[in-house]
Amino acid sequence: MDLKDYVTIVPDYPKKGISFKDISTIMDNGKAYKFATDEIVKFAKEVGTDIIVGPEARGFIIGCPVAYALEVGFAPVRKPGKLPRETIEVEYDLEYGKDTLTIHKDAIKPGQRVLIVDDLLATGGTVGATVELVEKLGGIVAGCAFIIELSYLNGREKLQDYDMRSLITY
Repeated sequence: MDLKDYVTIVPDYPKKGISFKDISTIMDNGKAYKFATDEIVKFAKEVGTDIIVGPEARGFIIGCPVAYALEVGFAPVRKPGKLPRETIEVEYDLEYGKDTLTIHKDAIKPGQRVLIVDDLLATGGTVGATVELVEKLGGIVAGCAFIIELSYLNGREKLQDYDMRSLITY
């Protein structure tokens, strides 16, 4: 299955000059969504995965069905103030400033093999911060998996020490 056939390109969104890759048209097609999930599940099995971690919000949409299929847990990564128990946090750079991500302090056990799953790899900032959170808790990043990779934004360079799988590359 060619998943590119199920991605809707939205010109000039969210601002002029941006060509937004909308994966909701993968998710609203049961066969395409299942195919994408199954491909990430295969990768998770290849790298050996004890738990899935996904940054909000689309990392939840991609990561939860993968965790379900593998019968492993899922740990959410969220913005500050969104998780109810004790958290750790990482601040990371954006083009225009900084942002912060958090994870529950007890979400990852030392030595657990973690697959980080998100919808899109762009500059690598969000995933790089997620990697840092996992490693601060003693987790081992087994790999990173994405539906889409925007190769022209060079996010892969920030993650070159990790196994990666992207189902679609632009």
